[in-house]
Amino acid sequence: MYRRWIVSALAVLLSIFLAACTNITSQQPQANVIATTKSPNTNSQQLPKESAKRVVTLSSLATDIIYQLDQTKLVGITGSTLFKNDPSFKDIPRVSEGQNSPNLEKIIALKPDLVIGAEGFSNQPIQRLQQLGISTFLTQVNSWKSLEELTIKLAQLINADPQPLLNRYKNFLPAQPKESYSTLVLVSRQPILAPNKNSWSGDLLTQFRAKNLAAELQAQSPIGGYVTLSAEKVIEANPEVIIVVNTPQGSSETSVLESFKKEGFWQQLQATKNNRVYSFNYYGLVNPGSIDAIEKTCQQLKQDLLGIEKT
Repeated sequence: MYRRWIVSALAVLLSIFLAACTNITSQQPQANVIATTKSPNTNSQQLPKESAKRVVTLSSLATDIIYQLDQTKLVGITGSTLFKNDPSFKDIPRVSEGQNSPNLEKIIALKPDLVIGAEGFSNQPIQRLQQLGISTFLTQVNSWKSLEELTIKLAQLINADPQPLLNRYKNFLPAQPKESYSTLVLVSRQPILAPNKNSWSGDLLTQFRAKNLAAELQAQSPIGGYVTLSAEKVIEANPEVIIVVNTPQGSSETSVLESFKKEGFWQQLQATKNNRVYSFNYYGLVNPGSIDAIEKTCQQLKQDLLGIEKT
């Protein structure tokens, strides 16, 4: 079950901006992505000649960034569960729902002068919109630096000031983190997947100076930036801290962790023995998702990693 979720949703994006699992039938594809190591195809961009005034976004992170930069420019968004109960977005038209492709007729009716999509998930509708003469931009985030660069680029496209948002990002990170305990992030049980340094998750660990035991590993994997581990490899790594990622939705928050607890090797790990196993949300750690999701993840990393920081 987890294999199908990770392989189907992660394999594709890891062409974007890091999110659909067979258990998540109500998730928007753009919301279910793991960051890829590839760069966006600049040849597929069709940027507006003037600053955009009517923007439609096809990914949750782009939606949030545009809203924070200048909410008056946002005329249509993707139907993401991240904004389902957020009153800030309730009056903005949705151009997609669930796992359905964006509705091109709805997008065209909004008369956008820019449509922003996610590399790997939005390529097909973006290409169709380009054929109709609508300006487009594909995004991709797999590191903190790329998040900052994307924010600056989107601000340029709508003639907004990115600095307040960039300053906010800086507050998410620890001022002077010391190297913390050896850490392993597990994003699925079957197969056991862990992020290396070429992923949003891996780079985020770097920002907190966590010693990511999978950082330098390279292996055959359907998901760029992630490696497949055997139980033997996990035992060999024997991390001091383990972070288990919850599935986006559809099952209990502890389901992935509970599945690991049933494995014979789990109780052999020092992280388990020392009660240093932590559950994290998929959004923010695996898929950036939204600015709020990133902030909450950083707050939890400060608490769970830096709270037990080595001296």
